Amino acid sequence: MAGGASSSGGARDGGESVVIDYGRRRTTCGYCRSSGPTSISHGMWANSLKADDYQALLDRGWRRSGCFLYKPEMERTCCPSYTIRLKANDFICSKEHGRVLKKMQRFLDGELDPQVGSPQRKASPTKRSLSEPSNSPTSKVSKVSANEFQEATCPNFLKEDEFICCLSSKINEAIDTYFQGVILGSTVQLPKAVVKTVKPQVKKKVGEAMQKNKAGVQDLVYTCNISFQIVAAVRRALPKEKSANQTEVLADLSPNSVAEKLVMTMERLGGLAGFEVKACNGHLNFYSAANPAMQNHTGAVVPVQASDKTSRSKQSSVNKISAKHPQKRKSLEIRMSTSHFDPEEFALYRKYQTKVHKEKTITESSYRRFLVDTPIVFVPPKSGDNTVPPCGFGSFHQQYRIDGKLVAVGVVDILPKCLSSKYLFWDPDLAFLSLGKYTALKEIDWVKTTHEHCPSLQYYYLGYYIHSCNKMRYKAAYRPSELLCPVRYE
Repeated sequence: MAGGASSSGGARDGGESVVIDYGRRRTTCGYCRSSGPTSISHGMWANSLKADDYQALLDRGWRRSGCFLYKPEMERTCCPSYTIRLKANDFICSKEHGRVLKKMQRFLDGELDPQVGSPQRKASPTKRSLSEPSNSPTSKVSKVSANEFQEATCPNFLKEDEFICCLSSKINEAIDTYFQGVILGSTVQLPKAVVKTVKPQVKKKVGEAMQKNKAGVQDLVYTCNISFQIVAAVRRALPKEKSANQTEVLADLSPNSVAEKLVMTMERLGGLAGFEVKACNGHLNFYSAANPAMQNHTGAVVPVQASDKTSRSKQSSVNKISAKHPQKRKSLEIRMSTSHFDPEEFALYRKYQTKVHKEKTITESSYRRFLVDTPIVFVPPKSGDNTVPPCGFGSFHQQYRIDGKLVAVGVVDILPKCLSSKYLFWDPDLAFLSLGKYTALKEIDWVKTTHEHCPSLQYYYLGYYIHSCNKMRYKAAYRPSELLCPVRYE
């Protein structure tokens, strides 16, 4: 491929392409987790590669990992991988993408707290949730409605899913508090709670059951099955030879017992005003609580509207709190630099791989080979030349910094026709911000903006779309996208 024809005038000064053909390769597959060499591809090693030549290779189904180029043999490999791209100016932002952008904006505006916005469990179980007042009630039924609780404790929550995250964090706090005195061993990693909204048909069945049992009718709003997950995780992780303390725990380890203990712990911790939480067949059920005085003789709840005076009083209290504790705005900065080794980036990569992908050994040399080394010859920008973007052509690292702290790094290739997304790693502590989706949206915006200065650069390449792998199907959400035909290469 040395001295291949250039498709972009600005890329013609990018040296020459020199590659070594490695032929067919058979390896195990990381997508379907095959035990045998079922992944079949063709490989090449690139000593140097012009930007427009790599663009041509992308459009023939190739990708790179460091300096190694590979192309799946679609008719033979176990998981066919299709090159997928999106024309940035045609991108349609979905509701989910809109929520991601709004959540980030609220976080930057100081309206969304990471401990509340994230369903992740906190490191210290003894600390109170930031959304919980210092004099939080300990009784499980409060004389305020669920809506009032949502407005008072989470005044900036605009979406129900964020309120669900708040309840999830309460359960996780109870899990930490209950299990902190139990020696389970370092191999036991307790799962994180996920609270779900109860469907109307389920609510109806629960209501009918309550009436049949002559119990007061309550509105079942949310539910969580974390008890089943905890039992499975503990039984799976504990060794055959257990300590006396572990044996005592396992003797009474069932979803029902765990659920009941979590309910008792949550009642003791408080902070669930507006809801009554009950253990039911191993599930944690959240019922909308009401003032007992507001129930009629049949036990049914009579809805009550707060007076305007009460509403104004509550609103005034919230305003006073906001004035006393002003929200601190955060700044987001996106920096792009040519691919090179950065110790701060490597530290974040190691943290990401360890916590998200559960890797045990991460070396600097493997990181360099994977995400730093590149064969693409850098082409600097030229004044008055609209065939090269302001950053030039080559391999780059896009750093995302919030108040100066590195929170994500996107590894990308800037080519004559596209921004090709290669890899992303981010801070696991900010998982609730959906940084994978957010950075993809920012990269699409970058292509839109750069297209105005460099008309040939108009596509966003998302790598491979692998329909047989559930984890890779998310790329279809960026619409309207195109898949490369492996026969005609169109």
